Amino acid sequence: MKYAYFPGCSLHSMAEEYNMATELVMEDLNVELREIPDWNCCGSTPAHTTSHLLPVALPARNLAIIEKEGLDVVAPCAACYNRFKAANKELNEDDDLKETVNEIIEMDYQANVEVLNLIEVFQNDDVMEILEEKVNVELKNIKPAVYYGCLLTRPPEVTEFDDAENPQSMDQIMEAIGAEPVEWTHKVECCGGSLVMARSEVVLKLSRDILKAAKQAGANCIVTACPLCHANLDMRQEQINKKFGDDFNMPIFYFTQLIGAALGHSKKNLGLKRHFIGSEGLLGSLVG
Repeated sequence: MKYAYFPGCSLHSMAEEYNMATELVMEDLNVELREIPDWNCCGSTPAHTTSHLLPVALPARNLAIIEKEGLDVVAPCAACYNRFKAANKELNEDDDLKETVNEIIEMDYQANVEVLNLIEVFQNDDVMEILEEKVNVELKNIKPAVYYGCLLTRPPEVTEFDDAENPQSMDQIMEAIGAEPVEWTHKVECCGGSLVMARSEVVLKLSRDILKAAKQAGANCIVTACPLCHANLDMRQEQINKKFGDDFNMPIFYFTQLIGAALGHSKKNLGLKRHFIGSEGLLGSLVG
């Protein structure tokens, strides 16, 4: 099984550990990821607030390169996935826009590339079968609050991924590796996204609500597939504790990191030591 791979800016910088774990896990599961050549930023969350054309043209250039390769693309970052899906939808529905964008990117993109987030790769029965066969570390007492955030599922008419209010696909992956996902209320709530510089008080409030809901549900960690969500929930716990008088100390994982742990990879190779909140107490001797 082969896909074009779009790591985006975050997986080569702030979320490098997500990339590390993803590459290890996909190799174990016989999924080949081919990073696309000469890719550019997808525009993420800022571009569509300043222009209508820019957030379509930026992902379209990447997708046009992929289309030439004859592959579908996997975008692990929820923001990249969302922008790719939105661009495809607009280009398929507006021929004039497609013509304009193709002139800008100097390529003839027909919007035929299927865009997948990383979770969707596991909806292939063959991938799940290999995963279940290769799990060799039982993740005892790991009770994650599985957090999808807002960019994977919304707008539902754009992403068309899982149930917009109560998605289950990442929960099912966690169950397959022996973890015990909790039922909780905030799995698709917003963490504040990229408002850290402009409205930091909003980010702290929304992120605190998520951490509080996870703790109240009995979770001992949070699992996500979004670098923005991971950054806010992991690195801002100290600020949240200071501002609101809380005592959060909850590890935040990328879902491929826990998969990698279940497959026997080390903390170092999974990038677990890059996190602000340590996971040694939770994972203990389960991961070398």
